[in-house]
Amino acid sequence: MNSNEVSESEVELISTSASSALALPPDAGLALVAERLVDQARADGVALTGEGGLLTGLVQQVLQGALEAELTDHLGYEPHAVEGRGSGNSRNGHYPKTVRTEIGDVAVKVPRDRNGDFDPVTVPVGSRRLTGLDQMVISLYAKGLTTGDIASHLFDVYDQSVDRSTISRITDAIVEDMELWQSRPLDSIYPVLLVDGIRIKIRDGTVTNRTVYVVMGINMDGERDILGLWVGPTGGESPKFWLTVMTELRNRGVADVLMLCCDGLKGLPDSARATWPLVDVQLCVVHLVRNSLRFASKKHWQPITKQLKAIYTAPSLDAAEMAFEEFAEDWEAVYPAMIKSWRDTWEDFTPFLEFPAELRKIVYSTNAIESLNARFRKAAVRRGHFPTEQAATKVLYLVSIERRKNRSNPTGRINGWKSILNTLTIHYSDRLAAINHQP
Repeated sequence: MNSNEVSESEVELISTSASSALALPPDAGLALVAERLVDQARADGVALTGEGGLLTGLVQQVLQGALEAELTDHLGYEPHAVEGRGSGNSRNGHYPKTVRTEIGDVAVKVPRDRNGDFDPVTVPVGSRRLTGLDQMVISLYAKGLTTGDIASHLFDVYDQSVDRSTISRITDAIVEDMELWQSRPLDSIYPVLLVDGIRIKIRDGTVTNRTVYVVMGINMDGERDILGLWVGPTGGESPKFWLTVMTELRNRGVADVLMLCCDGLKGLPDSARATWPLVDVQLCVVHLVRNSLRFASKKHWQPITKQLKAIYTAPSLDAAEMAFEEFAEDWEAVYPAMIKSWRDTWEDFTPFLEFPAELRKIVYSTNAIESLNARFRKAAVRRGHFPTEQAATKVLYLVSIERRKNRSNPTGRINGWKSILNTLTIHYSDRLAAINHQP
């Protein structure tokens, strides 16, 4: 049980004591006890939170009781019990300590033992914050609030003065977890890798635009997982940068990738093929369509998208080439740059046409990552810019691992995976067999 949580026995003790004090029946539920306590506090002019408040007092009593119980367990006997005589250790008074909690500062008296080896769990030695406050700070940080914003929020809502350096130390505690996450071992094979990036502002002497790249993998069980985050170089991505990223993934255990879907990132296709020679690199079709519309007037969007759909839904490469030639004949004179963009990327688009319909669906776009990028943007917009690369990656890491209840999350199992797996097994039978037979 978390050291901040109140056990069932402690809840029962609070309920029984409160019931007696407020003339409640012995079997009164906790909700009724709380209601009566609040009513009594209001009648007596006692605030709910803050110094001398009802909740502060209750938390203080729970913490104090838990500390005393811990020392009893440590010593092995109750206060003033005869068993303590000649036991070799005994109680040795208390020392005052102020603990910062989610409802404000709480003063407790930490008990001591004569041998000095009592190490309480409820309020650990050297700690002046309960983990609930740390979790609140990290949660606010993940939502993009700056250390100054968090300090103001804690003061306004909880009347707690927590300086920015303390908040920085709390958020720095996640750096080790982040580094372990970024270097964790990965599966030996991923049917699909999705790669995309989001542009944010980082102050490095001057504020510059930097791209943070996200790699999402879909494993053999159909589970989406974020494999890592990489901050691109100031001058933009390069083959050397992508080869470093791909090599890192291989060193973490990725022996083969069947398909890699990306958005025309410079140097990525060649670096992926250098790492996994048989990988099928597929440009994101949605991005190709969107890029085409950038060159065209809105009045022409409908006929253009209709013709493009005929290309990327074509049953074969020959059919797609015929549809493209018809598309180019209709629009090249009006929008030559649009047609050129398709000719330049045709080689990396065509692998898509060789896939059965079930596989086309999962590499059609990087939308799974784009939903994550939407969360990234929301957090980044609140910040304006990040002071360092580490500050940026801390926030984006926290956003990456956040799971929201009753909301669609970027990670999780793909619908209809069994059908897709059957198609994968037939389409890539030799490569899957080779991986399965590796020692």
